[in-house]
Amino acid sequence: MHAAVTAVPFLDLTEEYGELESEWLASIRETGAKGSFILGPNVSAFEQEAASYIGTRHAVAVANGTDALVLSLRALGIGPGDEVVTTPFTFFASAEAISLVGATPVFADIRADSFNIDADSVRERVTGKTRAILPVHIFGHPAQMDAIMAVAGEHELAVIEDCAQAFGATAGGARVGNIGDTGCFSFYPTKVLGCYGDGGMITTNSSEIAEHLRKLRNHGATRPFIHDEIGANSRLDEIQAALLRMKLRRLDEAIAGRRKVAAEYTRRLAGSAVTPPSMPVEDIHVFNLYTVRTGERERLRGWLGDNGVGTSLCYPQGLHLQEVYRSLGYREGDLPVAEQATRETLSLPIYPGMPPSHIDRVCELVLGPEAG
Repeated sequence: MHAAVTAVPFLDLTEEYGELESEWLASIRETGAKGSFILGPNVSAFEQEAASYIGTRHAVAVANGTDALVLSLRALGIGPGDEVVTTPFTFFASAEAISLVGATPVFADIRADSFNIDADSVRERVTGKTRAILPVHIFGHPAQMDAIMAVAGEHELAVIEDCAQAFGATAGGARVGNIGDTGCFSFYPTKVLGCYGDGGMITTNSSEIAEHLRKLRNHGATRPFIHDEIGANSRLDEIQAALLRMKLRRLDEAIAGRRKVAAEYTRRLAGSAVTPPSMPVEDIHVFNLYTVRTGERERLRGWLGDNGVGTSLCYPQGLHLQEVYRSLGYREGDLPVAEQATRETLSLPIYPGMPPSHIDRVCELVLGPEAG
């Protein structure tokens, strides 16, 4: 009789939900009793608590991470005729937001170690039309913000940090979202700080930008039924805000759990056929994803899948080569480091509370005879 195969999900939030269930359901009942469902006291409190955690003067809650990017670009006055330099190795929303405001995404290459945008490549792509740089702290690894801010300073460019995967990460002693002009966060359930629906937030130290963002998220209204520009319906609800407040209080523990899993993977996979992700020396990587490199990516993914281990391809095609951006004229070979990453990277399961037996199973299979 064969032993049962240990299935390892890519992400499992059931244990976390069990710990939060009673408190969250109580908050839902309290919200219902008060009849305040949108932009209520929990949203205001969460904005204050998140700003305090990140270290910014302001935090503005919005409906999702994509809206956070779009509204940031709009608040900074970026639109048709403008260019924004960003990375091709990220989720589509990073570039999509630029297109949605009528600007043009310009793709720079990435660093081979961190998978983050390369500041030298950014500098090469700045033109007279460039208005901003949009770095992404990919997988929870902070980008090289000191060098990016230096390029921005040289050319008087805005910097919009895409922090969707990196709540709690630090770069140069500051938390991400407290370095550029704005920081944009997603609270999609898979994120380091995630809710049980959609949610997003923008951080800034500019009172002027914060005021503009609050207007934009509410249909451009200056006061009820009075509008002086076209805005959006992008408001966080009370129930998700209540959950995010609970999870924010536990966030450092959750990040420590992710980093513990990552450290164990890295220790055990050292010297194997896969290359573990880089670990910044002084900054904090929060490991929203644990992404390895291997020249046998498809073979490894198939082997893990056949044995019940969930994985993810983040990301199988660079944004510069996506069909939707064909008109921009990029060709295979234009951004070689990013293109190599799309062929070699594979994200392994990681989440707070991941059982040691699941880590054992993943490592056993990655190191196994069919892995590479």
